[in-house]
Amino acid sequence: MSLIFNREILFKTILIKRSNKLTTFKMAKSSFEYVKMFELDDTLLPNSWIVVRLDGKCFHKFSEDHDFSKPNDIRALRLMNYAAFSVFKEFHDLLMAFGQSDEYSFIFKKHTTLYNRRASKLLTTINSKFSSSYVYYWSKFFGTYNLKYPPTFDGRIILYPSDENLIDYMKWRQADVHINNLYNTTFWNLVLKGNMSPTQAEKRLCGTVSANKNEILYNEFHINYNNEPDIYKRGTLLLRKIINNQDTNKTYTVIVDIHDDMLKEIFWKEHSTLLTVKPSKQNFIHIGPITDIIEEQLKLKEPSE
Repeated sequence: MSLIFNREILFKTILIKRSNKLTTFKMAKSSFEYVKMFELDDTLLPNSWIVVRLDGKCFHKFSEDHDFSKPNDIRALRLMNYAAFSVFKEFHDLLMAFGQSDEYSFIFKKHTTLYNRRASKLLTTINSKFSSSYVYYWSKFFGTYNLKYPPTFDGRIILYPSDENLIDYMKWRQADVHINNLYNTTFWNLVLKGNMSPTQAEKRLCGTVSANKNEILYNEFHINYNNEPDIYKRGTLLLRKIINNQDTNKTYTVIVDIHDDMLKEIFWKEHSTLLTVKPSKQNFIHIGPITDIIEEQLKLKEPSE
């Protein structure tokens, strides 16, 4: 079969020197390039907060297949946080991230122009980086326990027009941590220590409120829920802060993982400039404990000016 080609299509970029100047002749467009017209414009609205939320798909089965401790597996939570940390340190347009259980929310700076605010690019890049990091760093937290199969995370993008909307979103996700963790803590104590079947425990908790669950934990299992680790009760928030290393008396800009109570207004007062275009560095002083994530960065970073 003989093929007839447009003569211009065969030309590659040619550089011709004329009068000490380079003139560039670009290759003509392919006749097949019209298919690009079928691509949809998914540019996100400007002047709005972009939230990318990832959720584990079928993670109940995944946790059972990998023998996660109940009601919380600290290894799994730390792995989630580290995968999110890997995303956060690569994308400087991220303002903060919040995670719990098998989900993580990534909040971009309001005026970001990353990937021209294309939804598909933002969502797929964040998801792929997070998912691959989860697999890559599995052994860092689970040691020799083999990953039996790769996990799956789905994702979505939500836009919030105002600071108030974004704050309410963060409060909503943290309130969800408390509701789910209190239920799971009570449920699994009834099953593991109370010798109930899952069906019996579910029936026992049906219609109960927070006060009832706290009473069950305290009276039957001598557990004061208020003393449970904050990472279980509040989830984990990632922020960039300037911290002072007391050992060297030097300041460093690092990503910190904290478990502050975002439901209280005092948090947002202390971080009053967090949502501004140019956050004040004074509100980024971290005086909490040096976590593994922070310590790892301190070993690599130079003192900030």
